Amino acid sequence: MRFQSLLTGVVVALISTSAVSADYVIDIPGQHAFVTFKASHLGYSYIIGRFNKFEGAFTHNADDHSASKVSVTIDANSLDTNHAERDEHLRSADFLDAGKYPTITFVSTGYSEDDSRGKLEGNLTMHGVTKSIAIDVYHNGEGDDPWGGYRSGFTGTVDLTASAFELPDWVGVLQIELNIEGVRQ
Repeated sequence: MRFQSLLTGVVVALISTSAVSADYVIDIPGQHAFVTFKASHLGYSYIIGRFNKFEGAFTHNADDHSASKVSVTIDANSLDTNHAERDEHLRSADFLDAGKYPTITFVSTGYSEDDSRGKLEGNLTMHGVTKSIAIDVYHNGEGDDPWGGYRSGFTGTVDLTASAFELPDWVGVLQIELNIEGVRQ
């Protein structure tokens, strides 16, 4: 009888834990998160870069995907391709116009997941233009960390047509990759 009560208590605890949404803050201080991009350079090679400053949070619920959500704000002036002159040009009015549009934002509108792979839908605002996009997402895993916290990590990819955001047509497709690790709050 005692074992049965203990077993029942464990099962109830597991069920109630898995059905609860967990809120996470993206681990920027520990730099366990990256927003990178790749764009063709004249069709001959690729420019690869990243945004060094961004912040955000997400809620993940493996049992009720409708309760999952994401919000991220990127500092457009933090664009970094490891080439100062090019970075200045990409931040200029010729491209991102970071002086006029200093932030890039993403706010999710829906999430669906099947066997650790998901589709994150939401509104991306870049260069003053808001478009609905869908990011392919892979849930890398989650669990306790060595410092007494709990973490969850995702990788996401999306291809964006530059002209859809009123960037020059010849830029073509921007391939965006997000590697996000969050610390549960």
